[in-house]
Amino acid sequence: MRQRTIAEKISCTGIGLHSGAPVQLTLHPARLDTGIVFVRSDAGRGAEIPARIDRVGSTQLATTLGHNGSGVGTVEHLLAALYGLGIDNVRIELDGPEVPVMDGSAAPFVFLIRAAGIFEQRGARRVLRVRRPVEVRDGERMARIDPCRGFRISYHIDFRHPAIGRQDLPDFELSEGSFERELSRARTFGFLHEVEALWRAGLGRGGSLDNTIVLDERQVLNPEGLRMADEFVRHKALDLLGDLALLGLPLEGRVRVVRGGHALHQRLMRALLDTPGATEIVTSGRGTPHPEGSLAEARASL
Repeated sequence: MRQRTIAEKISCTGIGLHSGAPVQLTLHPARLDTGIVFVRSDAGRGAEIPARIDRVGSTQLATTLGHNGSGVGTVEHLLAALYGLGIDNVRIELDGPEVPVMDGSAAPFVFLIRAAGIFEQRGARRVLRVRRPVEVRDGERMARIDPCRGFRISYHIDFRHPAIGRQDLPDFELSEGSFERELSRARTFGFLHEVEALWRAGLGRGGSLDNTIVLDERQVLNPEGLRMADEFVRHKALDLLGDLALLGLPLEGRVRVVRGGHALHQRLMRALLDTPGATEIVTSGRGTPHPEGSLAEARASL
């Protein structure tokens, strides 16, 4: 249970989902206790944006981070890949305002990280352990986190669409292998009438059947169909992982979400941070993890 980074730098190119603009992304190894930091190389001297919940600027359509006048959008799929593969420290350099959408899933980023290699660092990994339940609600939407050994997700969605309907991902236990096999390939999705509205608003310019599951009133329009029957709920769980990465530490607990999205995920995390005694930080070495303190006490150092 030691901190990890990537073994060497590696790059890819793609387009932004909403901007449609080409962008180059480079992952760099990072030092111990650095965390995940985005670097906008096109913004003067290279504006740095920590991947932290207090840097979230918007949750509309995607998760967008901002700091000192610079921003980076659609960060959730890359952050999910880093979280799922247990990467603690990395610098993410971009020459544009949005992470490339690639195929709409986290799988291309998993491939990129695997190709760079994973390097185990000397420092022990810190884990955010949930000590008491925290829950937020918004009408029929609900997100809750409970104490649990390890890390588990339960996710439920309910869309009035014949190709989606009700889907459940019950009690999913996260590991590198389970993430790569069962979540990483799930793609983002949208409805044709919404896509057309986005285009009219100057958004979604990079969206296509190559990187988004698109549905009309009855069916999936992508010629190849779905990668898995419940790809929709699996992608929602993928987005949740990307948002949880903004806590700055891997989580020990069980998260349950009903009809969620980026905004509800953020509300749950903020409630977790703001509830006294809800969490503690434990440091994992060769033996049993031992308490280090509360998240509130350590927020300035995250």
